[in-house]
Amino acid sequence: MTLLLADVPALELLPRPADVPEPVEDGETLLDNARIKARALVDATGEAAVADDTGLEVEALGGAPGVFTARYAGEDATYEDNWRKLLAELGDEPNRGARWRTVALALWPDGTERWAEGTCDGTITRQAQGGEGFGYDPVFVPDGGDGRTFAELSREEKNAVSHRGRAFRALGALLGADPK
Repeated sequence: MTLLLADVPALELLPRPADVPEPVEDGETLLDNARIKARALVDATGEAAVADDTGLEVEALGGAPGVFTARYAGEDATYEDNWRKLLAELGDEPNRGARWRTVALALWPDGTERWAEGTCDGTITRQAQGGEGFGYDPVFVPDGGDGRTFAELSREEKNAVSHRGRAFRALGALLGADPK
């Protein structure tokens, strides 16, 4: 996140304090969860906060896993557990279209907020490829690329086309144009 908001004037980003626990993400939407995370930071620090939430929406699965992307295979699932479950559920399904969506949100102590969304369309592979990144990166090939998965792209290449990169660039534009 810091890298993606580095060019916003007059914005100083600090890491989440170690004594502030991760909140329970029980929102019904990505925006809800981003707001929950940001509110937890604002309440704990009294400072403005930036947070995001991301979901993978697979066409053949009716948009699943969506808001449940991080815990698709269960509360204590690993990244690999999640993408293995996804590949198993898709099986031989020919429609492997998918979209990543990220909502990035800035929240101030007075309740003012600005948020932006970024998306990245692509396809789900039939097997894992690559060793970079995290999460579902080994099984997602972004559209408009050269056929490599996110796990085969460098950090810079991924940030240029990813949903998260797009969301934070859009939020940065909002914050730069209308700084609080």
